[in-house]
Amino acid sequence: MAETTTLADILAELDTLADPKTRAVNEKHGDDHGVNLGRLRALAKRLKTQQPLAGELWRTGDSAARLLALLVCRPRAYERDELDAMLREARTPKVHDWLVNYVVKKSPHVEELRVAWTADADPVVASAGWALTADRVVKKPEGLDLAGLLDTVEAKMADAPDRLQWAMNTCLAHIGIEHPEHRARALAIGERLQVLKDYPTPPGCTSPFAPVWIAEMVRRRGGDRAV
Repeated sequence: MAETTTLADILAELDTLADPKTRAVNEKHGDDHGVNLGRLRALAKRLKTQQPLAGELWRTGDSAARLLALLVCRPRAYERDELDAMLREARTPKVHDWLVNYVVKKSPHVEELRVAWTADADPVVASAGWALTADRVVKKPEGLDLAGLLDTVEAKMADAPDRLQWAMNTCLAHIGIEHPEHRARALAIGERLQVLKDYPTPPGCTSPFAPVWIAEMVRRRGGDRAV
């Protein structure tokens, strides 16, 4: 049974969980809260699913409260237009990412939103559409025009704003990894555009540069002559 706690109580608890050092680190990535995510998840686990509370938390506009809302909500309870409005309000990277990954992907409206957002003029909104497209490239590619997606990536990724560029690059890499018939072209596009080639990558991690990413993931799966 979910714990009964008032919004004021939860906001006060979030304040006690905030840490200036955590906030400083988060701000380097465009986020504006100082709550450790492990502690935030523990709080969500204690509260359990509470859709009305999720709505109250979201409406505060506070990033930590919104992250908590996304953990205690029922994804299938949202209407299509509600999710669209929420995405347009979610301007910080972590809130944006959690909304897409924890809520929209579980929604019955996901495909309709994917199509609409990918074509949106707002690059932050479009990045959500491309993130959903990359997910579908991996999990449910039937019906996708993969060659057409590569055409768009080739034409637009190099000049795209950072968040949109990252999502398009992820889609490019997944096409190359998951679909051998498109791998040579995906590699060629990555090599020609050089997007994220110099991205700082910690030791032991795979570079997001698409040709390196594709080659490494294919190698881990046993190799392929197409790489």
